[in-house]
Amino acid sequence: MAFPDPDAVVDLHTHSCHSDGTEPPGTVVRRAAAAGLDVVALTDHDVATGWDEADRAGREAGVVVVPGIEVSCSWRGISVHLLAYLPDPTDQALAGELAASRLSRDTRMRAMVERVAADGYPVSYEELVALAGEGATLGRPHLADLLVSRGVVPDRDAAFVDILSSRSRYYVAHAAPDPVRATELVVGAGGVAVMAHPFAGGRGRTVDDDVVARMAQAGLAGLEVDHRDHEPDERAHAADLATRLGLLRTGASDYHGAGKPNRLGENTTSPAVLGQILSRASGTALLGAAPR
Repeated sequence: MAFPDPDAVVDLHTHSCHSDGTEPPGTVVRRAAAAGLDVVALTDHDVATGWDEADRAGREAGVVVVPGIEVSCSWRGISVHLLAYLPDPTDQALAGELAASRLSRDTRMRAMVERVAADGYPVSYEELVALAGEGATLGRPHLADLLVSRGVVPDRDAAFVDILSSRSRYYVAHAAPDPVRATELVVGAGGVAVMAHPFAGGRGRTVDDDVVARMAQAGLAGLEVDHRDHEPDERAHAADLATRLGLLRTGASDYHGAGKPNRLGENTTSPAVLGQILSRASGTALLGAAPR
């Protein structure tokens, strides 16, 4: 059988507890199978530590697992997320940048917890680490979960409205590569770079089209057009820009388990686009149940 199957259901953006999802990688993959997915990408923030577990679960459940990383980037204070599919996680340049980002995230979260605690909220850095789990890439969602567990807010979304907003006095930025450099690193590691939810204004400020064009010149392969955080006009803008720049159009759930309401398979990528992504990758072997 040719791969990918033209009828395959493909979700290329999910998170496990190795970053800010709430479930182990194996659980994410098994839930993907139960949701009727044929292909799922695990794209935890700045880490590849969940790949092996996801691979084993995929082989057992008959789901193809595409290994990925969501690389945290920053452009003049604007947060940008870059999905890296099938990069070589041992590539020195990419691994070094990701390690620096994780270290900066840890330092940043310690500072944010201290600021929040100084105002009387019942949280500590040690509790944050314990809640996130050993080896997880720390982020604001973990602090949100801690605030939820303490009864301060009802859910993650409520925490981000005020306390954890980028406009809050508790907010601390963290070091991250600019998206053009990150695109170069992903491509240099044999991966395929796709910009996640590029124009989701509800998440904060977004970059201008010229930045995306510069990323395309650096090797960006696609835009995640179909995403729940894109309003209809934002989705249309992303689709139009992808066409003008000759970029692939992807879609995905951005699943986080109980951390967000996003449902596996609520947005998907066409098998034809998946095939183009796989054909461009040279960094690592495809995991899961795909033919070798």
